[in-house]
Amino acid sequence: MSSAHKVIAIEPVKTSLYVAEAKVYPRAVSGRFARWRWIMVALTQAFFYGMPWLQWQGRQALLFDIDAGRFYVLGLVLYPQDFIYLAALLVISALALFFFTALAGRLWCGYACPQTVYTEMFMWLERHTEGDRQARMKLDRAPWSAEKLLRKSAKHGSWVALALLTGFSFVGYFTPIRQLAASLAMLSLTGWESFWVLFYAGATYGNAGWLREQMCKYICPYARFQSALIDADSLIISYDQQRGEPRGSRARQAEFAAQGQPPGDCVDCTLCVQVCPTGIDIRKGLQNECIGCAACIDVCDQVMDKIGAPRGLIRYATENGIKQHWSARQMLARALRPRVLIYGTVLLALCIGFATSLWQRSEVQFDVLKDRNTLARLVEGGEVENVYRLQLMNRSERRLQLQIEVDGLEGLHRATSTELRLEPAAIQAQVIQLRLDAAAATQLTPGAHPIRFLVREAGSSTLLAESRASFYLPR
Repeated sequence: MSSAHKVIAIEPVKTSLYVAEAKVYPRAVSGRFARWRWIMVALTQAFFYGMPWLQWQGRQALLFDIDAGRFYVLGLVLYPQDFIYLAALLVISALALFFFTALAGRLWCGYACPQTVYTEMFMWLERHTEGDRQARMKLDRAPWSAEKLLRKSAKHGSWVALALLTGFSFVGYFTPIRQLAASLAMLSLTGWESFWVLFYAGATYGNAGWLREQMCKYICPYARFQSALIDADSLIISYDQQRGEPRGSRARQAEFAAQGQPPGDCVDCTLCVQVCPTGIDIRKGLQNECIGCAACIDVCDQVMDKIGAPRGLIRYATENGIKQHWSARQMLARALRPRVLIYGTVLLALCIGFATSLWQRSEVQFDVLKDRNTLARLVEGGEVENVYRLQLMNRSERRLQLQIEVDGLEGLHRATSTELRLEPAAIQAQVIQLRLDAAAATQLTPGAHPIRFLVREAGSSTLLAESRASFYLPR
């Protein structure tokens, strides 16, 4: 007995695993926090674009000369051997990030991060060429026309110009910028200079013009570990749900009042979403995408002014402060909790130590290498001779006349001249023979005896550097 089986064809379903990212059209906003953002833009960019042009004693004040292995920072001349200062600076920067995040969330991201700063500048150019939010949305939906082509060309042309200026200024920190400008005027930039100008310009154009919020949401790791740094007493941008809900238009709020339910202050205008550079709704609570720019606070305060409600529906507050209706003073007192105070104390101690180390940094770096071929030898008169190789580095930008002294053993003297001239920012080697009198040598046991090499500026008693070594007596 046979039975017929019905075969059902299964058609493959084509489903994309990725959803296209909706373009964010941030709306222009004004207010106290917007002013602070532009103040930070002005300060950071005045430094970045202006610092390479600043001169210090006839040279560029801030220059990282990789070819020569010298890094000029105002009056300091640093070498690759001074890597410890860079490591200390990175530790201080990381600790500062922890401190400010634990205290008040993503302050760095909202006001001083290069991604935020350049995105703000690029959006300013975009608004002046294509208009504000609604005009840009309408322009993108419109078919191509002469006007659209003109506006798009003006926007991208201004972006490219700013990006090229940024790339040029960046390279100006590694090649003297006046020399770089002269080479650019004569179209004689080297291949590497051209590459890095275009590379950094391309990175600026891509990050600030195209990636924008996607850089903060998906690429930057800071958004991922900020949740480990903040807690219920951190000052963050918060929406007061108890005060704002139930939300709705003025007409709908009248319905709530008729039902005996107090209406909330939020009129559901969505302006807080429209001004957000990452396109999130702060009314859903703090999210990883929030960069702490406070644009939503500025626009919400303006709405509250219009409807006659008190400001602060969206404000800097702590989670505990919102729940327990604390005042700003009470929240600030809780924000300065032990973890924040420990971060601050350690940060202050590191900054003081870093500044003290730089202040006390000697003009001369001094190393002594013992001649390994012959530890010791007998010379005329029964004296014992040791040979040393001294490596000296002039960390200053002035010529030094140095006097090298040695102490530690009675009867120890130099067999060669120990005065030398060290040119600015120069490295020089000097071979020195030390001899110990025969009478003094007979009173010492064979083996190594500690001595010190001292470096002073000729005619001065100030000690510039010292190095310990050993004087060997033969068995």
